[in-house]
Amino acid sequence: MTAPSPDPAPGRPPSRHALRLRLLGPLLLLAAGGAASAVAGLWIAAARRPEGMPLEPLVIVAAVAGFGTLALGAILALRFEDRVVRPLVLLAAEMRARAHGTVDTPLDPGQGEGLGEIGPAAAALCARLAAARDEAGRIAEEATARLTEERAQLSAILSAIPVGIMALGPDGRVLLYDRQSVDLLGDVAPLGLGRPVTDYFAGPAIEAARRVLAAGSRFTDAELPTADGRRRLRTRLRPIGREGGLLLAMETDGETVSERPLVFDFDLLREEEMAQDIAAMPLARLPCVVFDTETTGLSPESDEIVQIGAVRIINGRRVEGERFETLVDPGRPIPPASTRIHGIDDAAVAGAPDPQEAVRDFCRFAEGAVLVAHNAPFDLAFLRRHARAAGLELGHGVLDTVLLSAAVYGPGVPHTLDAIAERLGVPIDPALRHRALGDAMVTAEVLLRLLPILEAAGITTFGQAVEAMRRHQGLLPDMNR
Repeated sequence: MTAPSPDPAPGRPPSRHALRLRLLGPLLLLAAGGAASAVAGLWIAAARRPEGMPLEPLVIVAAVAGFGTLALGAILALRFEDRVVRPLVLLAAEMRARAHGTVDTPLDPGQGEGLGEIGPAAAALCARLAAARDEAGRIAEEATARLTEERAQLSAILSAIPVGIMALGPDGRVLLYDRQSVDLLGDVAPLGLGRPVTDYFAGPAIEAARRVLAAGSRFTDAELPTADGRRRLRTRLRPIGREGGLLLAMETDGETVSERPLVFDFDLLREEEMAQDIAAMPLARLPCVVFDTETTGLSPESDEIVQIGAVRIINGRRVEGERFETLVDPGRPIPPASTRIHGIDDAAVAGAPDPQEAVRDFCRFAEGAVLVAHNAPFDLAFLRRHARAAGLELGHGVLDTVLLSAAVYGPGVPHTLDAIAERLGVPIDPALRHRALGDAMVTAEVLLRLLPILEAAGITTFGQAVEAMRRHQGLLPDMNR
């Protein structure tokens, strides 16, 4: 026996379609009732008309009354949609952004124009919430300032020691690495949290060290071959934790080039590896690579890439030390009109990698991650063309901030990157706008501010996000098919 559908769970709002049905349904029902009454009146009048009286005048009167009622109902419904339903939907989205997200810009009291006192009341409520949040944030900031300073000092000290440090979880994924590790292994594969150690070292050598430590040794010294087989690194391995983690200390020559700080995320210890089917994976746990491209023009078929920029998101935060940026030589002159937008000219890309090489490097950086972009079909069309030529795959799936914004705010408002950033209170540095890395960083911040709002709307997993984006395919094509 199937149970009746329950009301939406607390905190999960009804869908926009349900809201429209509740608000517009009575108007449409009234119009339909008026038309039905006209038909019923015609039937009664026809049955009782005097003998010899023509039926045509009665039909005309009933038709005019019926269609007039339907037309009036439709006009009222459209007017109600424009003046009440849409402002309510947008006002709800704006309030949700402030209640569940990190948006702290004041709510415009005129946002609910036509809704009477609802708009000003909502603005006042959001202002009180912002004031309370600011006070709580101030107290928390004071309480954690010393801890943050001590953590930064410890990171600086550890990063200055001439030993490359890498910590691994029980599953062999990277939990921590320092700048010396970047110098030692950065040419083998891009260093990244959550990546398997076999991206950097030969798997059999790591397993052999694990067996020695499992036999009871406190540490073991080994010359670990890198994954590309080109070098061996003298390394001391120690067990950490109770579940089989490892700490690798690699000898260096004392010369540190990288400026990347100590990078770590021990929350990965509580994470499982990304399942083959990621539909059920929570959005807040998705490993994401947020990227952007700059090109010679707007045609993916005839134009070419001139720059790629990307950042990584792990466990709902952007990893400061992990970014990808490269200029690309398109193999053709860059039109002056394009240079005026992104500032990249022929001299800037001279000697840069060609598109296929740049996309190959990007694929290594993005391996195992969900790809995120603003207007993803445009950027992916360029990347996939070169990835296919190189026999490479791009990511586990795609999130598009245009469609995620539409899922939150509805299709009736602008969804440009600048418009979304303004709604969510994301600052944009004009000097970095239309630069691939700068736009990728803004898009990443937009995504992070959208996530709690999406969760409040009941969109908590990757699969639910894909379904929400598909409901707005009229804006952009679906890139997850």
